[in-house]
This record gives sequence, C-alpha cells and structure tokens, in this order.
Amino acid sequence: MKLVSPGEAAANSNDIPAEAGEEFVRIGEMAKKYGVTLRTLRFYEDKGLLNPKRDGSTRLYTRRDKARLKLILLGRKVGFSLRDVKQMMDLYDPTGSNTKQLRLALDKSEKQLARLQKQRTLIEDAINELSNSMTVVRRMLTERAAPQASAAG
Repeated sequence: MKLVSPGEAAANSNDIPAEAGEEFVRIGEMAKKYGVTLRTLRFYEDKGLLNPKRDGSTRLYTRRDKARLKLILLGRKVGFSLRDVKQMMDLYDPTGSNTKQLRLALDKSEKQLARLQKQRTLIEDAINELSNSMTVVRRMLTERAAPQASAAG
C-alpha cells in the first residue's frame, strides 16, 4: 500500500480511509523520527500503549499514535513505569474535562519528583565521597613520588 494524502485517500477505495487531515506513517519512519527501535514500537503496541492501524502486516501510525509515543518517551525519560504511563493515557477522554487524568498525572508526578530529588541527593553525596577519596589518593601519590624524585637527583 502506498501512503496517500487525505484527499487521495478519499478518491482511492483500495487505501485505508484517513480521517480528515490525517496522514499515516510507517513503522520505520516512526522509529527513525523518535529515535526508537522497531522492536520498541512493537513492544509498546503489545502493551496496549500504541494502536497503529493495519494494512496487512504493515503498521500505519496516526497523529494520535505520534502524540502517545511522545508521552511514553517523556514519561520514561522522567522515570515513570510503562504501567504509570498507560494508566495516565488511558484516562484521556477527548470529549471530557480530563480532571481525573490530570489529578492522577499530578499525583504520580509529585511522587516521582520526590524520588528523583532523593536520588539526586544520594548521587551528590556519592560524588562528594568519590571526589574526597580521589583527593586523598592524589595526595598519597604526590607524597610517594616526592622521595623517589629526590633520591634520583
């Protein structure tokens, strides 16, 4: 199947009809555009996070799929589990106010922010410990190199 513009789709009955203004993207283009592997996209589909249209074995991603993938990648970047991301996305209602979705997103975000801040504190402590240890080791090396330099001279 060839990808067509929305106008062409209406004129060609062999193609999957596109909704008004909708264009399809194949899996390879989708993977390349968002820097993920084909396997990742298939995995997200298996988990119910993405639902591309099908033409035989060809996956065709819509604007909705692109938006969902952006949210998945953002969620993963900030440390949400795929389960958390799915819970938040599944509450979306295009005709509603989405207050339940927004409350859940805020609650999960506040908890994740607290986890990240705790991790940052632990990482900063580890960096300080390592830096201090390196300073001690450098001093020891300098002290041990000095007697050898004077003995050689």
